[in-house]
Amino acid sequence: MPFYEKGDVRIRYEEAGSGFPLLVTPGGGLNSRMSNWPTAVINAMDVFKDDFRCITMDQRNANGGESTGPLAIDDPWGGFADDQLGLMDHLGIREFVFMGYCIGGCFAGSLLDRAPERIAAAVFCQTVGHRPEDPDVMYRSGRDGWAPGLLAERPDLTQDEIDRYLHNLYRTNPDFLYSVSRDTVRNCRTPILVLPDDSPAHPHQTSVDVASLAPNAEITVFPWTSPPELKERTVERVRQFIHKHGAAP
Repeated sequence: MPFYEKGDVRIRYEEAGSGFPLLVTPGGGLNSRMSNWPTAVINAMDVFKDDFRCITMDQRNANGGESTGPLAIDDPWGGFADDQLGLMDHLGIREFVFMGYCIGGCFAGSLLDRAPERIAAAVFCQTVGHRPEDPDVMYRSGRDGWAPGLLAERPDLTQDEIDRYLHNLYRTNPDFLYSVSRDTVRNCRTPILVLPDDSPAHPHQTSVDVASLAPNAEITVFPWTSPPELKERTVERVRQFIHKHGAAP
């Protein structure tokens, strides 16, 4: 697998197919890594490789992945955006479609805020979001499901640094997408397609809010993962959405 390196950040990535560039990030919260694709609700790297130049990556410091770097404590969402945009710069790609699963909804928000001119369209697939009745669900996920593994591999990190990092990820902006404000999405002109979910970490209301606020957003039916015929139509809708908004490479 190839790597992209910039300073003390090293990002493992993979490509498949050809056509308009599609950057897809798998779910898994802070353990978003390429090995999660076989069990994803839609294996984008397999399903879309005949239509687009699909690019994916291990997110920085995901357990079980091979991307490493410092904790971006003061700007955690910006750190992820730096990695994603840096990878596309490394590949010589200016404009692309972004499809984010789970935590990728927050990634999408950051990219649309930071580099709207580069994102031809965005797909939010089962996005995470703030759940008022259980506001620390994502914080606990990071604390219990990510931090212990990382600390075991990184003696240079401390529990205090982990705590501050998770606080800035999930408690600084305890509303909506965590990474951006409602006004950011309200003012976003980029075409957006939302595939909702409803689980503790993926509140249905967050998906509805994205679709309601963004002026050029559309949303699929819910639930859409079954029966198989409905899921197939949803996958085809994603494919046609990307074809519609992706220019010739």
